Amino acid sequence: MPVSAGLAGVLFGAGLTGDRLPVSGDSHYRYLSGLLLGLGLLAWSCIPGIERKGGRLQLITLIVVVGGLSRLLGLALTGLPSLPMIGGLAMELAVTPALCLWQMRVAARAARPERDGPAPA
Repeated sequence: MPVSAGLAGVLFGAGLTGDRLPVSGDSHYRYLSGLLLGLGLLAWSCIPGIERKGGRLQLITLIVVVGGLSRLLGLALTGLPSLPMIGGLAMELAVTPALCLWQMRVAARAARPERDGPAPA
């Protein structure tokens, strides 16, 4: 999701949502979309050897959760955003932390010594 949404925002700007922004607003939209694209690519880089990439995934999760909390504050201050923004909020505050917790379980399981059967007598 972050890679495709970020890339679309970089390429099409705020026009992607049907909104028209001044040039500076569109520039900021594209910048933030580029950050989203970068976070998505960084997350993809965790896939090979995910059991060893806990620190990287935790940092990504921290950044995404801070963004989600900021979006939640905006919701409280200005009202309910569009459905895609609510979906983003769910990804930021629920799905991303759940993936981070899953990675921690995978890492813990990988760190345990393998049991090949009973020890020789």
